[in-house]
Amino acid sequence: MHDSGRAAPLREQVERLHKLSVQATDNGRPALAVRRLRQGLHLLGWTSAPTHQRYADRDGEDAGHREGGYDDLLARLLTSLAHAEAEQSHTGLGMELLDEAARRAPRAEMALVHAQRGLLHLRMGSSAEALRELDIAAPMLLDGDRVELSRVLLNRSVIHLMTGRIRQARDDARRSAQLAQANGHGVLAAKALHNDGYCDLLLGDVPASLSVFARVEELYQDLNPGFLPVLALDRARALLAVGLTDEAGRTLDRAIDGFRKQRLMQDYAEAELARAQCALDAGRHDEARAWARRAEAHFRRRGSTSWALRAVLMRLRSDLAQGAAPGSVARRAGDLAERFAELDMRDDGEMARLVATRALIAAGRLTAATTTATSMPPVGAPPDTLPGILGAARGKSRGAPLDVRLMRHLAEAELAGAHGRRGLALRKVRSGLALIHSHRGRLGSLDMLTGVAALGADLAAHGLRAALSGGSARQVFAWSERCRAQAFRFRPPQAPEDAQTAEALAELRQLAQQMHADEAAGHRRPALRRRCLELEQVIRERGWQLPGVGERLAPASAAAVEAALADDDVALVSLLNVDGGLLALVLVGGRCRLHRLSAYEPVAEAARRLAGDLNAQAGRILRPALKAVIEASVQRQLGIITDALTAPLRQALSGARGIVLIPTMGLSAVPWGLLPDLRGRPLVVAPSALVWLGGRRAAEPYVSDGSSSVLVAGPDLEHAEREVERLGDVHPKARRLMGGQATVSATLDALDGASFAHFAAHGHHERENVLFSRLDLADGPLMAYDLQRLGKAPGQVVLSACDVGQAVVRSGDELLGFTAALLYLGTSTVISSLTRVPDQVAERVMMAYHRGVADGARPADALAAASEGEPASTFVCFGSG
Repeated sequence: MHDSGRAAPLREQVERLHKLSVQATDNGRPALAVRRLRQGLHLLGWTSAPTHQRYADRDGEDAGHREGGYDDLLARLLTSLAHAEAEQSHTGLGMELLDEAARRAPRAEMALVHAQRGLLHLRMGSSAEALRELDIAAPMLLDGDRVELSRVLLNRSVIHLMTGRIRQARDDARRSAQLAQANGHGVLAAKALHNDGYCDLLLGDVPASLSVFARVEELYQDLNPGFLPVLALDRARALLAVGLTDEAGRTLDRAIDGFRKQRLMQDYAEAELARAQCALDAGRHDEARAWARRAEAHFRRRGSTSWALRAVLMRLRSDLAQGAAPGSVARRAGDLAERFAELDMRDDGEMARLVATRALIAAGRLTAATTTATSMPPVGAPPDTLPGILGAARGKSRGAPLDVRLMRHLAEAELAGAHGRRGLALRKVRSGLALIHSHRGRLGSLDMLTGVAALGADLAAHGLRAALSGGSARQVFAWSERCRAQAFRFRPPQAPEDAQTAEALAELRQLAQQMHADEAAGHRRPALRRRCLELEQVIRERGWQLPGVGERLAPASAAAVEAALADDDVALVSLLNVDGGLLALVLVGGRCRLHRLSAYEPVAEAARRLAGDLNAQAGRILRPALKAVIEASVQRQLGIITDALTAPLRQALSGARGIVLIPTMGLSAVPWGLLPDLRGRPLVVAPSALVWLGGRRAAEPYVSDGSSSVLVAGPDLEHAEREVERLGDVHPKARRLMGGQATVSATLDALDGASFAHFAAHGHHERENVLFSRLDLADGPLMAYDLQRLGKAPGQVVLSACDVGQAVVRSGDELLGFTAALLYLGTSTVISSLTRVPDQVAERVMMAYHRGVADGARPADALAAASEGEPASTFVCFGSG
C-alpha cells in the first residue's frame, strides 16, 4: 500500500498508539487502552458517536471515503477497542465495533476480527460461539502473525479449561507459550504458563498448580503487574479446592480491590462469585447470597448470561443449605438446569439438577427427586430399583469437578436414605469420602491436609446420621473414625529446604527476637509484627506447594481398639457433636454403648470461660475479691462440664482403671484432669482412636538412664535452667541444652530421633497462624512449622510451657497446633498444657512426672499421680499415653 510523505508519520503515530494500547490491555488497564485507541481513531479522522451508532468521521463524511488508505489500521484499532470497551462492561458496543471492523478489514486482517470476537464471547461465557470464532482464526494465522496465533491459542486454551477438556487446554497453552517465547513476547508466555497451572488445578493437583502460580507471579511482577489480580483470583480458587476458605477470602479481597481499580468488571464479578463460594463453604449463607447477588448484577450488566446463571445457582445452593422453602428451591433449580442445558454447560447443569434433587427430598417428593436425579421416567417401586437407577446415573459425574461429584454422592445418599435404604446410603457416603481421601493424598502441607476435610463435611454428617439411625453403637463408632481427624492417616512430607524458605525463616526468627526484646522493654513496633506476618505467609505458601506422599493408614477397627483397651484396662470415650447435641460412645469391657448427653454449645461455652479463668489466675497476684470471683467461676464451669459429660458416664466408666478420651471441636480445650470425676485418674486425650492405637503400637519403653533423651532450657524463664539441672539427676545421660547452646538448629538436631525430650521454655499458641505456634529458644522461636524438618519424630515430648497444648480445630475435628504437629509426625505421647500454669506448679508437677516415668510408670499414670494434688495444673497427656 502506498502512503504519501505526509501520511507516513501519521501511520507511525497511530501504530505506536495501538502498540501502547495493547500493552495497557495486557497489563489489565482497559480504560487507558480505550483512551489511546480513541486518540488513534481521532488521528485517522474518526470520533465516537453514541454507543448504538458506528464510528463516523468528525466532519460527518464517510470515513472510508476520506481515509480509505488506512482500512487495515482502522480495522485493527476498532478490533482492539472492542475488547477494551467490553472489559469495562460495554459488551454491546464491543460487538458493534467488531462488526464495523469486519466491514473495513482487508482479508489479511479478518483473522484478528474473528480472534477478538471469540475473546468477547469467551469473556461473556459463551463457550461454543467463542470456540467457533477462534477455530476460524487459528488456521488463518498459521502463515501469518505468530504472536497473534499465540494469543488465539491462549484464549482457546481458556475455553477448553471452561468446558473440562484439560488435555486440549494444556496442548494449546504450551503451543502458545512456545510461540510467544520464540517471538520474544514474555507477557503471552507468562499467561500461557498461568493456564498450564490452571490445568493442574482442574486435574486436582493443587500443590502443582500453586507451584506454577508462584513462578507466574514472579513473571507478572516483572512484565505484567496489571495481571496479578487475575492470578490472585485463580490462587483463591486453588485454596477453595482444599477447604482453606479464610485464606481464599483474603486473597480474593486483594483481587477485588485490584479489579476495581483497573475497571476489569468481568474479573471483578468472577471474584465476587468466588467470594460467595468462600462464604457458602464456611456456612455463612446470608453473606454468600449477598456476594452472589452482587456478582449476578455485574454479570448481567456486561451481558454475561452464563456467568449470571452461575451466580443464581450459588444463591440457590445457599438457600438449600439454610433450609429455605424446598419446593421453591427445587422449582428454580430445575428451571436453571434447563437453561444450563440449552447453553451446553454440563457441569453447572449437573449441579443445578442435584440441588433440585436434594430440595425435592427435603420437601418429601421422593418420586420427583428420583426422576430429577437420574433424568429417567418415574419408577413404580423406587425402593426396589433405586440401586440400579443410581448406578445408571453414576456416570453423569465422571470427569466433573470435585464439588459436583461430591454433591452427586450426597444427593444419592440422601435419596437412598429417604427410601429406607440405609446400607445403600452409607455406601454412597463411603464412596464420596473416598474421593476426599484420594484428593488429600496429593497434598503435602498440614494446612491443606486438615483443610480439605471441610469439602466432605456434609457427606460425613449424613453418614453419621445414617449410622445413628441404625442403632448399632459399633457402626456409629466405625463411622466416627471414618469422619474425624482424617489428616492423621497421612504422614506429611518434610518441609522444603529451598533458599526462599530458609531466608524467610532466618528473617522471621531475627525479627521475633527483636520483638521479644522490645516487649521486655515495654515497646511495641507494629511494623515488625506486620513484617512477621508477611514472612509467615511466604513460608506457608511454600508449604502449600509440597506434594503428598499418598500413603495412608486404614481407620482403626472397633475390634482392634477393644483388644488394646482390654490389655491396658482402660475405657475409651469418643464425644460426637451431631446436629448440636452431644453423644458419647463408650468402649469398655468388650462392649460399645452410645450415650446421649446434652446440648453442645453450653458445654463449649463453659470450656471457653474455664480457659479464660485459668489463664487469669496463673502468674498474677490478684486482689482477694477478684481472686474469689475467678475461683468461683472456675468451679462453676467445672460443674457445668461435669454435669454434662462425666456425671452421666460414671457408672459406665466405674470399672476402668483409666480413660482414653476423644473430644470434639471446642471441647478439645477442656483440661480434663481438673474434673472431679477424672482427677488422679490416668487419662489420655487423642484426636481419634487411630492416633491412640498407632501411638501405643509405636511407643518405645523409656531408656532408664536417659541416654537417648534431650533436655532443653529456654531463655527468660526463671526456673528453666534449674528445672533442667534437676531433671538431669533423673535422666543422668540426657543431652542438656541451656543458655546459648539452646539454639533452634541444635535443638532440632538433638530432637531428631530422640526417644524422650523435655522443654522448659516459654510457649505461645498462635490462633491466627497455628503453624507458627512456638517455643522461645536462645536464638529465636522453634515453630511448629520447624518440626516438619525432622527426619524421625521424637518418641515422647514434654512441653513445660504455657498453653502449647491448645489447637485450632477445623471441620472434621482436624487439629493444628504445636502439640498436634508432633503427633502428626509420629510422636507417641506429648505432655503439654492447655492454659498458663504458675511456674512453681509447673516445676513441681514436672519433677514428680519425670520421677514416675523413670520408675517405669506409663506417661498417663505418671501425669495423673503428679497432678492429683495440684488444682492449677492443666497438663494433659496427648496421643497414646
